[in-house]
Amino acid sequence: MWKEIMDKFSGHPAQREVVRLLLERGFRINSQGRVVSGGIEIPHSQIAREVGVDRRIVDATAQKILKDEMLRKIFQNIRSTPLLIDIAPLLNLGVIVIEPKNAEDRGILGDVATTIAKHGLSIRQAVSDDPYFTEDPKLKIVTDGPVSGELIDALKRIPSVRGVRIY
Repeated sequence: MWKEIMDKFSGHPAQREVVRLLLERGFRINSQGRVVSGGIEIPHSQIAREVGVDRRIVDATAQKILKDEMLRKIFQNIRSTPLLIDIAPLLNLGVIVIEPKNAEDRGILGDVATTIAKHGLSIRQAVSDDPYFTEDPKLKIVTDGPVSGELIDALKRIPSVRGVRIY
């Protein structure tokens, strides 16, 4: 699906970068062509500055999204979710970062979740980087408590796991 979205902007690399940012941040395009997060409008000049393009590129990207039925449905319904990883230690939660051997392999999350459950922890949040958008995608998991050395060793034994880090 991501490839189909990005293909609609082939020949327009600056607009592709705007689209990439919108998808990565979970920003929506409202019916007026404005970039929003929830009910908060984000000025196109701010988006342009972040991406390194002219504001008019953001305007044109938003208009193109509104004119295409598939893009409009996606970008009017996307939303962001708060990521707990950076504040997990403050909440006495554990954080595990899994580096997969191949992020496109099936079952990585299932194997990791099963292993975590077998070690008596629950998953509060699991977020994986999309291999289409990220060069070195990782699976980030927030657990309901600290991570033991035994769990780390067990995670490292999963065939699809290249590396494990905890915070």
